[in-house]
Amino acid sequence: MFVLSTRLMLAGIVLIMGGACQPPAPQGSQPNGNQAGALTTPRVVRRVTAAIQSEPTVLSRKIRPLGVGIAGVAELEELIAAGLTVTDDHGQAQAQLAERVPTVENGLWRLLPDGRMETTWVLRENATWHDGVPITTADLLFTSQVAQDREIGVFRESAYDMIDGVETVDRSVTVRWKQPYIEADNLFSPERVPALPRHILEKTFLEDKAGFTQTSYWNEGFVGAGAFRVSRWLAGSSVTLQAFDQFVLGRPKIDEIEIKFIPSPPPLAAGILASAVDLTLGRTLSLDQALDVRDRWPAGRVDVDNFTSLLLIYPQFVDPSPGVVGDVRFRRALLQMIDRQEMADTFQAGLAPTANVFLIPNHAEFGGIQNQVVRYPHDPRAGSDAVASLGYARGADGMFRDGSGAPLNVEIRTSQGDDQQEKALFGSADYWQRGGVAVTHVLVPPQLASGREYRATFPAFDVKRQPGDRMFLERVHGSKTPLAETDYVGNNYNRYQSPQLDGLIDRYFATIPFEERVGVLGQIAHHMTDQVLYLTLFYQTSPALVGTRFRGVTATNQGWNAQTWEWTD
Repeated sequence: MFVLSTRLMLAGIVLIMGGACQPPAPQGSQPNGNQAGALTTPRVVRRVTAAIQSEPTVLSRKIRPLGVGIAGVAELEELIAAGLTVTDDHGQAQAQLAERVPTVENGLWRLLPDGRMETTWVLRENATWHDGVPITTADLLFTSQVAQDREIGVFRESAYDMIDGVETVDRSVTVRWKQPYIEADNLFSPERVPALPRHILEKTFLEDKAGFTQTSYWNEGFVGAGAFRVSRWLAGSSVTLQAFDQFVLGRPKIDEIEIKFIPSPPPLAAGILASAVDLTLGRTLSLDQALDVRDRWPAGRVDVDNFTSLLLIYPQFVDPSPGVVGDVRFRRALLQMIDRQEMADTFQAGLAPTANVFLIPNHAEFGGIQNQVVRYPHDPRAGSDAVASLGYARGADGMFRDGSGAPLNVEIRTSQGDDQQEKALFGSADYWQRGGVAVTHVLVPPQLASGREYRATFPAFDVKRQPGDRMFLERVHGSKTPLAETDYVGNNYNRYQSPQLDGLIDRYFATIPFEERVGVLGQIAHHMTDQVLYLTLFYQTSPALVGTRFRGVTATNQGWNAQTWEWTD
């Protein structure tokens, strides 16, 4: 404790000293009272300190060491990378490197009579890379080439399979689509693949594809086009970003952001309370932890997002153990045993509702699918009766056993260190054990959490946090299933594969008219909930700790508008 406190005190002193430093007075300025001219006051340099709860080795959300996403990297990437468009905190596309977002109304999104489609973007004239090289449509052609390359699978986007061709004329790039696709307007975006600098990466791409993601470009040598540029990378410790003077949307109001890598909640909370951290980025403290810090942190506040994610339990669909996990009647029974309302009230402080389907309540399509969602109200007796109907009988200890007398036992696991996921694991297990189903708990340590095969081949159930928007559907497509033949790459975590569901998902993304698209989504929701492909628990608030002197920062989709952030006196 003494060592930690001392380090935090020193960090606070360094931060205060750094914030107090001023740049030299501009040449030609005169001291106060000098008759040669009036005093020129140097501009105050705004420096802040942020933190993410991980120790990333790369600055790209696409490059996932051993296939596992890294907390905070997506938010960090939005500060330094840029796309033609970017998604705002309301889920809407906003123009960034492009002059306008393609829409049917402005003529940049064209639906053709033969069923094909075209989308066009026009680059802003002043778009520039961090090294001063102008961004051109050649960079966008290179980006699409990388995203389509099968040898660099981490960047591969299924959307590119629907592309018939990419053409450029001056500052315009037009994508010709084989079919309609509702996500076409954010093709070149940080959420997909941000614009990549051809002049830096092309040589490696052409000569060493195996080493394409291993170069220093992805950390200390990163050159993007975002509001901030990388000025210093300390592996395992921090990254320092400086305002990019030529940012296409205007120079940021904050001059420097040091982003510390603090993978554990206790030292992160201590750093906030010691004023060594002004802002958290991405998934960090749980709501309970954040509220506890808020009550002891007069210099800051807790901002809560608009339910961008939910907690759910993935059942295993490939060789589950015990085999009954593959029986939909068993999954329905287990879902009925869980008092999800009690869990939401307890773990989310009454701020988030229970979840019956993967989509978040504030999504535009949420209301239109509700009559297709199959619901499983809390009914532990009905759940236990359903298990008994599968051939299990309660023993003297009240726990279910099969015909041979072997106990019915399921494993449920989650990543160690995620407070909400751990609570959801133990809470769900407690309900199941009350219902007569024995449970083995597994908290996956960090050294195993990054193992693709280990994570993919869980025997029964795995608790995860997942996005609650239509991007979830891209993740659960059968083509994204982590299997031995794909080296366990993919985020279709339950490994459910159904031509019927895949067909609906493909149709959904190809349906432009809103009402018709909602109808297809309703069929998807019915299939998922009827077959209990996921035991949905509750929507989740994702708190951000924000210093009171910050303006413009919210917990929802952080980073997209970083050039507008302010640090007030």
